[in-house]
Amino acid sequence: MIRRIVVYKDYFVNFYKSQDPKIQNKIEYVLDLVRFEKQVPVKFLKYLENTEQIYEIRVMSTFKNIRILCFFDKGDLVVLTNCFLKKSQKTPAKEIKLAEKLKREYLIEKYKEEHEEFN
Repeated sequence: MIRRIVVYKDYFVNFYKSQDPKIQNKIEYVLDLVRFEKQVPVKFLKYLENTEQIYEIRVMSTFKNIRILCFFDKGDLVVLTNCFLKKSQKTPAKEIKLAEKLKREYLIEKYKEEHEEFN
């Protein structure tokens, strides 16, 4: 199974573009794991407890711990929401809240478009 990865809004793209090429390569490597691995190791993709089905993609380098928050849509579609440098053990609540808000917006937009197709 190959998962498709899409970006919602421009939080991820802006973050990605602000990173140096080495970090961009590392991000692409981990996204490829998410895309192609049947069972993605928890080291790279982790479900966040007590959230609205939000996951974090973990990119680790020597000097930076990057987290890309995302959710699954219809099984094989991974929607990237926001991205940040992790500086402590806990994922910041404001980042989780933003991911949940973006997920709701995405689903409302998508549902509205699908609903309009049937009318």
